[in-house]
Formats: sequence, C-alpha cells, structure tokens
Amino acid sequence: MKKTINLITFLLIITLVIPAFSQDVKTLPKVTVKDLKGVPVEVSTFSNDGKPFIIDFWATWCVPCIRELANINKVYEKWQTETGVKLIAISIDDSRTSKKVPQFVKGRNWKYEFYIDENSDLKRAMGVSSPPHTFIVNGKGEIVWEHSGYADGAEEHVIEKVKELLKTDNKVEETK
Repeated sequence: MKKTINLITFLLIITLVIPAFSQDVKTLPKVTVKDLKGVPVEVSTFSNDGKPFIIDFWATWCVPCIRELANINKVYEKWQTETGVKLIAISIDDSRTSKKVPQFVKGRNWKYEFYIDENSDLKRAMGVSSPPHTFIVNGKGEIVWEHSGYADGAEEHVIEKVKELLKTDNKVEETK
C-alpha cells in the first residue's frame, strides 16, 4: 500500500512539475512582411542588438492604434535613452489601404521601424485578432509579454514591463 501511495505521489509530482520546465518558448515566427519600400523582410530576423523590442500591430483605419503610436512618439526618444528599446510597428492594412501607409507614417514623423503585413500572415501566426496588439520581445528573441487594446496612458505600462525585463536580464547576466 505504501509503495502505491509513493508511486501515485511521484507521478503526481512529475505531472505537475515537469510541464512547468518544458513550456515552449514563444519566438517570432518565420513569416515575411514588407518594409515601407516593398522589400520583403523575414520577421524571425528582427532584433535590437540583444536589447528588448516592442512589436505593435496597428492599422491606418484604427483610431486607438493611431492614438497609441502618437502617444508613444511623445516619449519614444526618452524610452530609447533610458532602455535602448525600439518599436517595430506592423501595419495590418490590406492591399486596398496598404498603399497609404508610407505617406501616413511620413506625415506623422514617427521614428519607428515600419512594416506591412498585407496578407495578415504575421497577424495570424502571432494570434492577433484585432489591433492594437502589443508584444514585448526580449534580447534573445523570445516573446515575453503581450497585450491587446489601448487606453490613453497604457504606454506607461508597456515601458514599465520593458524596464522590469531589463532588470531581470541584468540579474541573469550578473550571475553568469
């Protein structure tokens, strides 16, 4: 009887503990988007020299998206100075509206990296249902946080998450 209880306890521990260590790390998919000049770019190659970066899905017709990018633009230079983070903005405008994206961006003087996901391949691969949808990717290329929607001031939560990530990454580096 004691052996049976020990076996059941062991199996229960294995069932609960092992999955915690074997969770799949979410990384950027191998999908191609286009830059504002129409040049194809492989998303899995996105990086920021070992520092975190933000991927933000948006569209020219999405009012909350435009508010979010405009509000981030006001503090973006400060974010870059403080954390080194960069923002990669992915337009999900389709073939009918994607032609407007370069001029739309230029008119707002936004300094982010911009790409167009005209066929929604990246949107589907990353499980984005509607914009705005924001991801934070760590310096190793792992997706560590995501959020859907936008309310004024939410950009402060995003930069706080980046700062937390940098603190965690620095602690890991110090222990090596």
